[in-house]
Amino acid sequence: MADLGFLAQGEAIGRTRITVQTDSKELPTRAAALLESGYRLALAHASDRGLHDPRGEAMHAVYLFLKAGPDSRVELAVPLDPAAPAVPSLAALSFPASRFEREMRDQYGVQPLGHPLPRPLVRHPAWPESWHPMRADAGPRPPLDPDPAPFPFLAVEGPGVYEIPVGPVHAGLIEPGHFRFSVVGETILKLKARLWYVHKGIEKLFEHRTAAAGLPLAERVSGDTSVGHALAYCRAVEDAADVTLAAPIEAARTYLLELERLYNHVTDLGALCNDVGHGILNAHAGRIREQLLRINADTTGHRLLRGGIVPGGARLRSRPDQTRLRAIAADVAQLVDLALGHTVVRDRFTATAPLSLQQARELGTLGYVARASGLDTDARHEHPAHPDVPRPARVLEPDGDVLARFQTRAKEFQASVDCMGLLCDLIPASGLNESLDDLATQVRGRSGVGIAEGWRGTIVHRIAFAPDGTLGRVKIADPSFFNWPALPVALSGAIVPDFPLVNKSFNLSYAGNDL
Repeated sequence: MADLGFLAQGEAIGRTRITVQTDSKELPTRAAALLESGYRLALAHASDRGLHDPRGEAMHAVYLFLKAGPDSRVELAVPLDPAAPAVPSLAALSFPASRFEREMRDQYGVQPLGHPLPRPLVRHPAWPESWHPMRADAGPRPPLDPDPAPFPFLAVEGPGVYEIPVGPVHAGLIEPGHFRFSVVGETILKLKARLWYVHKGIEKLFEHRTAAAGLPLAERVSGDTSVGHALAYCRAVEDAADVTLAAPIEAARTYLLELERLYNHVTDLGALCNDVGHGILNAHAGRIREQLLRINADTTGHRLLRGGIVPGGARLRSRPDQTRLRAIAADVAQLVDLALGHTVVRDRFTATAPLSLQQARELGTLGYVARASGLDTDARHEHPAHPDVPRPARVLEPDGDVLARFQTRAKEFQASVDCMGLLCDLIPASGLNESLDDLATQVRGRSGVGIAEGWRGTIVHRIAFAPDGTLGRVKIADPSFFNWPALPVALSGAIVPDFPLVNKSFNLSYAGNDL
């Protein structure tokens, strides 16, 4: 059994979190012990703001590990030398760690010593290599390189092997991403994805805002996940303030979270049918989606549910009619039956781009992508906000293919509607309008962690506040950051014409990834 004796040296923060000051030499051993004990690395970030004084000059890295049963959160805080910041790489222990390390290198210049592939992740080739935009002394962006080096792709060679480049500019509204296929015949040998063409610097935009002023940014991290990111953000604020909310408020928030899941899942169900030529089912899914968006507008005043989650509370104009939602759920069930009863649809879905349980676990996948591969991970159960608030039934599928990802969404839709019927008993029929007007005093110089199970998977926000109560360092971990690397793995051995279908079955966010 791993030795976790070092946790006794930590500082208890709030109800579930322990921060352990850790020398860089101790980092690999302690991280290995946590991973061996069932923790997962939820996020890692660097900062040149002081650990308890975000406006100070102390440079450090924070590694946040999470574990369920009971909810446990452990942070390893590692001091860094500002003149030559470096950490020993954890890439051999955790694939997500390898990517967080590359992100720290690009944004702060922190060198991951011993990293097997320390090439840029976030940094565009045109950025000056010595410029690290998240550092306090970064200054304005310097001139871009007019002739940047091409991004390095591993060339697959052999008889009949050729490459298909796709993007970064795509038709329609899809955001930019470059995909390089190495193909023989129609079979994909290797796919390499290059993202971060829409890097917004959103974590930098949070700095110096009040907690209230940061909320609109959180709602817009990824437009289709307004509730998920707003909830994780507000829970981080409340964790810093050591605030516990009553069951009706948490029930209302959970209700909004499930409403967001409904309209996104039914959109994906229709789009997957459309990608195999069953356009009429996509049209019906669009009809259902519009009904749900109108319910959203009636509930919060916004079709994407913005304004429903606020620090310390929730704002619902009214409680949706559960009879109407049950009728919509029956409509969705019929759509699913029609889709899977069609031999062409089922044939195209079955055994297409499988992601095994082992692959899902090793890559650290989250949400419906993980659950469709049999990996039981769901923050609603692992990190519940309130013991008296009902949670949707767990949904797991074993096969990890497109069919499994379709069925996971379908079953989660029904589970959410069933749970929302129970949540209604805790929410006033006339709605809810509660918040904490001012948390600035309670959060001064403190940090907080917020967790929410967004419709794509677990979202984590970590906030460090300045002594004056404004935002210092805000770190966001969207599930797409964890799930993008799984797409090329699942596509290995698939055929090129299946790429749009498989890509939609993952439906990963560019915006949530390209912060």
